[in-house]
Amino acid sequence: MKVYIDGQLYDKEQAKVSVFDHGYLYGDGVFEGIRSYARCVFKCKEHLNRLYDSAKVIMLQIPLSVDEMESAMIATLKANDLSDAYIRIVVSRGYGDLGLDPRKCKKATVVIITDAIALYPAQLYEKGLEIITVPTRRNSTEALNPQVKSLNYLNNIMGKIEAVNHGVQEAIMLNQEGYVTECTGDNVLLIKNNQLIGVPSWLGVLEGITENTVMDIARKMRLTCEKRPFTRYDIYTADEVMLTGTAAEVIPVVKVDGRPVGTGAVGPLTKRLIEEFRKSVSQDGVKY
Repeated sequence: MKVYIDGQLYDKEQAKVSVFDHGYLYGDGVFEGIRSYARCVFKCKEHLNRLYDSAKVIMLQIPLSVDEMESAMIATLKANDLSDAYIRIVVSRGYGDLGLDPRKCKKATVVIITDAIALYPAQLYEKGLEIITVPTRRNSTEALNPQVKSLNYLNNIMGKIEAVNHGVQEAIMLNQEGYVTECTGDNVLLIKNNQLIGVPSWLGVLEGITENTVMDIARKMRLTCEKRPFTRYDIYTADEVMLTGTAAEVIPVVKVDGRPVGTGAVGPLTKRLIEEFRKSVSQDGVKY
């Protein structure tokens, strides 16, 4: 495996950054996860725009233009001869001292990793996930806005620990008011009376690129789509529930907090959305 670091490709074993990098010391940086399918980087522009938006919010100057970043990503994919891949772009504040002051970091560090990924076992896409809600609340939008896809993922990790301790693979996190936000790594969508409902970003979630793709597909299926606040009650009484994310893609949920979702089996609309999403992934993006 070859890993891109600041303009050069290194063997995996030699791919290193300084321990004085503020991404390592403080989680000061941003990242993006992207997928390629059949040599097509899915929703490439949308992912790169989200990366640069995150960097702008934390006043992190990325030393590559968007086009240069795209070229570096494609070069890394080709160097590893990958047709289907998970791409992780990491931009940290860079080398500095032991203080917090970002001005001490003269140049950001850019890392691009391309590899295979399987977030969930294949059978769960057929049988569905069992998940829980957890006590750890999602970060406040006024503390650390979850729209910024930062290297500081401790909030998500705390939720993940609680999920693992309860024997499940994923967990729903609520905000301070008790509204559903997102899972530790995925967006949440529910279906009720043929309406597809997602969470608005202002409530404290990362705007999901896969989520928005699924909603676009649903509209083509003549489903009504809406983003609005909802609670655990709405999850418990939903006809169908699914999670969406770059790594997870679209995966059904069949039980939440011990309560079966709908009939307790993967719903027909979820099945169709998964099927239509899989058809779209090698068509909508940048070919290489």
